[in-house]
Amino acid sequence: MFFQLVMKHHANAKSDILSGLTVALALVPEAVAFAFIAGVHPLVGLYAAFMVGLITATFGGRPGMISGATGALAVVMVALVAQAEQQFGEGSGVQYLFASVVLMGAIQITAGALKLGKFIRIVPHPVMLGFVNGLAIVIFLAQLPQLQTFTPEGKWGWVSGDWLLGMEMFWMGGLILLTMAITWGLPKITKAIPSALAAIVVCSLLVIFADVDTKRVGDLASIAGGLPDFSVPLVPFNLETLMFILPFSVIFAAIGLIESLLTMTVIDEMTETRGRGNKECVAQGAANVVTGFFGGMGGCAMIGQSMINVNSGGRGRLSGIAAALFLLSFILFASGLIEQIPIAALTGVMFMVVIGTFEWSSLRIMGKIPRHDAFVIVLVSGVTVLTDLAVAVVVGVIVAALVFAWEHAKHIRASTTIDSNGWKIYDLSGPLFFSSVADFKDLFDVKNDPQDVVIEFQNSRVCDHSALEAIDNIAVRYNSAGKTLHLRHLSKECRALLKNSGTLCEVNVLEDPNYKVAVDELD
Repeated sequence: MFFQLVMKHHANAKSDILSGLTVALALVPEAVAFAFIAGVHPLVGLYAAFMVGLITATFGGRPGMISGATGALAVVMVALVAQAEQQFGEGSGVQYLFASVVLMGAIQITAGALKLGKFIRIVPHPVMLGFVNGLAIVIFLAQLPQLQTFTPEGKWGWVSGDWLLGMEMFWMGGLILLTMAITWGLPKITKAIPSALAAIVVCSLLVIFADVDTKRVGDLASIAGGLPDFSVPLVPFNLETLMFILPFSVIFAAIGLIESLLTMTVIDEMTETRGRGNKECVAQGAANVVTGFFGGMGGCAMIGQSMINVNSGGRGRLSGIAAALFLLSFILFASGLIEQIPIAALTGVMFMVVIGTFEWSSLRIMGKIPRHDAFVIVLVSGVTVLTDLAVAVVVGVIVAALVFAWEHAKHIRASTTIDSNGWKIYDLSGPLFFSSVADFKDLFDVKNDPQDVVIEFQNSRVCDHSALEAIDNIAVRYNSAGKTLHLRHLSKECRALLKNSGTLCEVNVLEDPNYKVAVDELD
């Protein structure tokens, strides 16, 4: 597959391969750090980055998008590992993690098979802006511990200590600024090689040959290892195990799918192409199933590394495949060399990712967009930083939907006329649904209306059960007053909803507006 893609996409093969190398270098400290966060061996994170990245790049629905072990999943996984260790004994946490990752993958495959990926389209643009800004802030905050000392904690973990001082901070800050300057300035001179890769190489050579005393990748952990081995998770196959891992697996699957599908949307906009959400769901699920059986912690799309890849010229599947294979080669053959790379160089690259990811235009438009949209942007950004991505997106969608319902509740109105028969016509305008029924009921003057009353629905639509109840309530009021209520110009869908109105409503359909229903034919 690798060499076939090289031949097929020879024109962009060089860019994809160099971009993949850049991404692989950036993946190493991220995967190790996320493994620390989850409380597992660093190789568990590296194996996940390799396997998830390789499978999603090969079979996924968004060429150019990079997947691997992510912080969004790691912060939830740490709770599973700790709880399993406490409940089932020391050393069992990682095995229950592997089992939950397998189940997570099965859930994601099911979501893709049911074509649930298309529901990402209901995420409003303010939520997308909040998501991007929140992740940029999270990526930035994740780099700050690199400016601090490392204090070992527990079997695989470490915590940040005091801020670096003196020459340590001078070299760290200087190398970060040098990396950022090269990453920013080199494309203005040449685009022959990815600027981020050039920055990493320059800083690494400077540190190695000048023997600069600064933190290096090897200070985090050794990345040397062999090929991942197949192993069924060592957990009891019973209902107790299923009940323990199921809630975690559902959360993992939701976080993974939401982050991947939103990242796919961002890459779609950057490349002016369209990915296939449901295909990505299936590929990601398959990747996590495989990862769980080969000792990986699972993963999903990574917006930071995806931005590095796209900005470095990686557009095809080859870039993601190359990144995964380079990462594996680091583990097998080049761990000693990779461990000499200064942390500052990789931190500088990620700071440039932060600058490129954050939607600075959202700050300029805050005073020009509706206040509720500005509130949603800030809300989603804040919740992303304080909790996790899945919660932030769900909260944002709910708030946006409630605001939409509230605003459209004000749109229900009616103009009244008397026709040649002496009937009073209420020409309804606006959607009739749960939020607008109160105003709908106040539109009618049952006591003073003539014997026959018509509600004209040509410019309105019955949307839900609350609307049906409201219509029936009005019909009962007119019936009690000895008057007849007519409903006119209902669509086919509206008439189907009203079929249970019985004798309360006389439905007189003269014309049917043609309502179209959007369908997803691509996925």
